[in-house]
Order: sequence, then C-alpha cells, then structure tokens
Amino acid sequence: MSYADKIFIENCKDILQNGFWDTSLQVRPKWEDGSPAHTVKRFGIVNRYDLSREFPILTLRQTFYKKAIDEILWIWQKKSNNTRDLNSKIWEQWADSDGSIGKAYGYQLGVKHSYPEGEFDQVDRLLYELKHNPASRRILTNIYVHSDLQYMNLYPCAYSLTLNVSGNTLNGILNQRSQDMLVANNWNVCQYSALLMMFAQVNALRVGELVHVIADAHIYDRHIPMVEELLESPTYDAPAVSIDNTVKSFYDFTVESFDFSGYEFNRFDKKIPVAE
Repeated sequence: MSYADKIFIENCKDILQNGFWDTSLQVRPKWEDGSPAHTVKRFGIVNRYDLSREFPILTLRQTFYKKAIDEILWIWQKKSNNTRDLNSKIWEQWADSDGSIGKAYGYQLGVKHSYPEGEFDQVDRLLYELKHNPASRRILTNIYVHSDLQYMNLYPCAYSLTLNVSGNTLNGILNQRSQDMLVANNWNVCQYSALLMMFAQVNALRVGELVHVIADAHIYDRHIPMVEELLESPTYDAPAVSIDNTVKSFYDFTVESFDFSGYEFNRFDKKIPVAE
C-alpha cells in the first residue's frame, strides 16, 4: 500500500462515518441530468506527504500522472487560461467557444506586479525569492482574486501555495477551498508534489514535505458506491519517481521530465460522473 492510499482510505472513511450531509441545503453543483449534486463532507482536513520518502500517488486506482503534470505545467509554466494550450479535455466543460476559462488559474499567475526589485508575475516572483531570499517567509502565490471572480468560469479550488526553505530542504503548503475526493484528491496531490520537485531541483534544494490543507473535503452522493468499492480494493507499493536532473530552468521541464518506474495500480474502469 502506498502512503497516498493510506491517507485516502483514512480520509474517505472519516468523511463517510463522521461527515455532514448537505441534503437539507440548496447547493450550486448539479449533475448532468439537472439533479442537485449533494455531498457528505468533513471540514479542515490536513494531510502531510514527505516527498523525500515516497511520491504520493494512489495505487487503489490509476492516477493519470502525465495528464496531471501537463495540467500543472499549463497553469504554472504556460500561465494559460485557454484549453487549446492543454493536452487533455479535462477543462472543456468550463471553457467558452474560444477555449478560455476566463481570468482564472494560469491567467492570475501570469499577471505582473511591481516590486522594489522590478516587475514580476507570481511564478517569477516565487522563483526570484527562492534564489535570492530563501529565508523569506513571504514566498507564496494566491490566485483567488476577488476583483476577478466574476470573470472566472470556475472559482479556483486549489488557490494558494506557500513555500518554505528549512536549511537545504524545500517544503510547501497547498491550500484548497474545496476538494472532490474521488475525482480530484490524488490528482492535485500528484500535481503539487511534482511542482515542488521542480522548484527544489532548479534551486539546488532537497524536496521535503507537501502539506495539503482542505477546507471542504467531500464525497458526492453518486460517488459513494465507487468510493466504498475502492476502499476494499487491492493496493500496491508506491512507484519510484525520478526527475530529469539535467533540467536547470523551471521553464524547461516537460511531462517527459518525470519517470514513474514500476507504477502498479488496481484496475478501476467505472466512469465517474463530474458535478458542474
């Protein structure tokens, strides 16, 4: 069993056994047939993943890590808000006819701001601080910009990343306002683990902990039978994950910079409906 499996199982059992049901409330999300998409949730889940020991990927079911890394590069490296720059269709339901998701995600990371040292967007400011001021307690990004929410096709779920250097080790905190546990939990964990590895490498740092803070960790009503099936499924050890150590610039990383050697997973082929 991978450590990610262990955490996922614990989180889901806690939600199912001790969670709050919102069936008495009016909810925004709907299923494709128009029915309200209700959830059972736990507030304030905090998970810690030591990336120096193991890459946190599920084996209970397959996490399509190449697509996950492609999406994180789309947001953080390309700083794009257009699905035509993305090599998958995961954002199409929130995109307009031109492929745009509005002033969301990559758009916000690419907006330049003025500092005493010059103009930087959020990603380049983070990279500047890691290089020139690694002891800083101000190395963070935030894409939940209230003045632009009306122009976003989807409000950011994972909205803030805080980096902290301890000695020669880089740690990070991912803050997430909302988490669909079945669809997106390990997807996001893999993405930000890979991102932390990239930032560590280009700054000659060791990778340390990813701390994942979830305000509203929920399981949708129609996902419960699938989650219960997964909780009883076979598991495997985590794969050995490596990164191309010849890459020296964050903007030179690609999906192919990562190698997931020996990734085994339980075959789970059910189509998972996504609430909108």
